[in-house]
Formats: sequence, structure tokens, C-alpha cells
Amino acid sequence: MTMRPPLLKRLEARRSAVGPAVYAAVLSLVVLALAGLVGLGLHLPWLFPSLGPTVMLFFESPEQPSARPSNTLAGHLTGLITGAACLYAFGLQDAPPAPVGGLTAPFVAAGALSVALTTLVLTWLRKPHPPAGATTLIVSLGILSSPPQLLSMAGAILLTTAAGWGLNLLLGTKPAAPH
Repeated sequence: MTMRPPLLKRLEARRSAVGPAVYAAVLSLVVLALAGLVGLGLHLPWLFPSLGPTVMLFFESPEQPSARPSNTLAGHLTGLITGAACLYAFGLQDAPPAPVGGLTAPFVAAGALSVALTTLVLTWLRKPHPPAGATTLIVSLGILSSPPQLLSMAGAILLTTAAGWGLNLLLGTKPAAPH
């Protein structure tokens, strides 16, 4: 009995960009809508900017190391922790978020340092996940920074990763093997 190739591989074999594009778009829609619906139900921010590029990696280029579930979780967790550490280190936890109160020198320092530290940790761990750079900026610039918001971000990251990984596996698309 011959096994059929995964759906994404069959779509790519047609040499048309439409099939893989629809695959990525529909699955991105499903996963982000799921996170958004949970957020609506809980009245918490379960949909935030860095989830967009994360699901795009899952479904546009699942073979890339940065699309691995372990990289996703390590990346966003590092971004959350580093962003919060920089926000508090620069005494910005009670300041209005940078987009509301204005970009100040302490916000520039917190934002730049948080991305640098996130990059340092993820490169050292060999766990690349570029969307984590957005996560750390979201936190270090005070956009989402309260403990309930950080917990909801962590929950959304777990849900999005599990749903993205699960859908790819269900449809026969395997993520890149760990090194």
C-alpha cells in the first residue's frame, strides 16, 4: 500500500503558488481565529502582533528550524521574560505604553536591550524564532505588560503552537527535525 504525500507537498507539486498559499492562509485564519475567540471569551489579549508571523512560519515554511514548536515556545518565552525584565529594570512598569505616552529614552533602551538579549539567548540556544523579537518589544514597550496580560500571552503562545503543530501533523506536514 502506497502512502500519499502530505497535503502541502501535493499542493506544491502542482507548481502553482495558489495551493500552498491557500493552505497557509486558511490554516493561519483558523489558528488566529481560535486564539482570538479564546481572548474574547476571557476578555484578555490572546491575539497580539507576534502571533501573526509565528503562524506564517508554521504554514508557509514548516520545514524551517524557526517553525519548530520547541523554537516557538523557547523564543516567545524568552521574549516575554526578557521584555518584562527590561521594562522593570528601566522603571517603566507604571508608565503609559510607549505608543500612548510617547517614546522616551528609557523605552528606547528597554526595547533595544530586550531584543538584543532575546537574540543573544536564542542564538546561544540555537533556537531561532524571529517573531520573538516582536514579543519582547510588545512587553518592553509596555504595550502588554501586566501580569494577567503576560499570562494571557503565554497561554496564547501555547495554544497557537499546539494548534499549528497539530494541524500540520494532521495534514501530514512534519516540522523540521531537531538538530
